[in-house]
Amino acid sequence: MRQAIDQAHNAWALGEVPVGAVLVRDGVVIATGFNQPIGTHDPTAHAEIMALRAAATVLGNYRLPGCELYVTLEPCAMCAGAMLHARLARVVYGAPDPKTGACGSVVNLFEAGKLNHHTEIVGGVLADDCANLLREFFAERRGAAQKQSEQPISAG
Repeated sequence: MRQAIDQAHNAWALGEVPVGAVLVRDGVVIATGFNQPIGTHDPTAHAEIMALRAAATVLGNYRLPGCELYVTLEPCAMCAGAMLHARLARVVYGAPDPKTGACGSVVNLFEAGKLNHHTEIVGGVLADDCANLLREFFAERRGAAQKQSEQPISAG
């Protein structure tokens, strides 16, 4: 999870919401990803999707059996669906997402019994570290927005 947090810092450095992901197979990091939807103009460029795409390329297969994904924030429905299609063995996430979380906070796609693949979910790993990173990012953004609104308007 610490490597996923490092990836989240990459997102922050680009002005993206700091979410990072690391995909592992047999204890070896296969791929990493971080949020990039703003910079890439791609609503699907979440950290998890970026890591899944990179891993599929490295392994030469869109199915990733035996792989585990570590992500700093509870996955959304889009990412959860992609993880299920990739046939991941396990997803480990840090902070819960009470607004869009699809591992139990809002819905739990991984518990849908009718689906033909089931992925193990582990939540709350380094949750405080992951949540603090997000809190600090948004506090910084709010502070910058407040400073901007306090700037005097020049009469030109």
